[in-house]
Amino acid sequence: MRDHMGVVVQGGGRRARRAGLAGVLWGAAELTVTVGVVVLLLVVHQVWWTNRQALAAAHEQVRELEKEWTLLSDLDADPSTAPVPSASPSVSPSVSASGAPGASAAPAPPAGAKAPPAQESAYGVLRIPRLGVVVPVAQGVDKRAVLDKGYAGHYPGTAQPGTEGNFALAGHRNTHGEPFRYINRLRAGDELIVDVRGQRYTYVVGKVLAETSERDTGVIAPVPRSTVRPESGYGEPGAYITLTTCTPEYTSKYRLVVWGTLRG
Repeated sequence: MRDHMGVVVQGGGRRARRAGLAGVLWGAAELTVTVGVVVLLLVVHQVWWTNRQALAAAHEQVRELEKEWTLLSDLDADPSTAPVPSASPSVSPSVSASGAPGASAAPAPPAGAKAPPAQESAYGVLRIPRLGVVVPVAQGVDKRAVLDKGYAGHYPGTAQPGTEGNFALAGHRNTHGEPFRYINRLRAGDELIVDVRGQRYTYVVGKVLAETSERDTGVIAPVPRSTVRPESGYGEPGAYITLTTCTPEYTSKYRLVVWGTLRG
């Protein structure tokens, strides 16, 4: 009986150890599944939800710009509808508006001069008919303040639309509205339309550079030509547009570039 009891106790110990191991494995499996679900939700949020948010906000910004331009156009056509400005105190030429002694007030800009766009604010609209893209254009290429909003960002120091030089833009290819996701599908002759307060500038796609380094600043030079692939680009001054985005998709290893010229 004692031996029999010993065998029973020993067998129970093996079963207990097996049950404990099974519990650990089951817990690990549950943890793995939970982590997988959390990661999947994060991916869905990043790829899908941020796209929807940025795309909706970008389209709303386009509507706001178009509404503002229509209002300004109406005011230009009938100045009598403009609100009467309230009187403001004059500023002494020897004292700045802040009251600092010895500083003179900033001179007014010359008549007819255009003020530069405010940093990181939307001031234009880019339309790519072939792709069905309509996206706000903002000054600057800051990721958080411009690109993550689903905007196309205007590279600082490059030309403004419609002028001599290179009007260069950057945009996301994936996530955050991904306005430039399919620019690799653009072909010579496709239109790139830029609207800026009552002015429309139509560029025509001329060349596509499928891949270059992220440090290839030649692609956004006034006369765009790749410094990595010198055979790609232009050799004469003109009015150009450049679109840049990351490639391959879901990476930021290289840059994809599309160039166009202003239609005369």
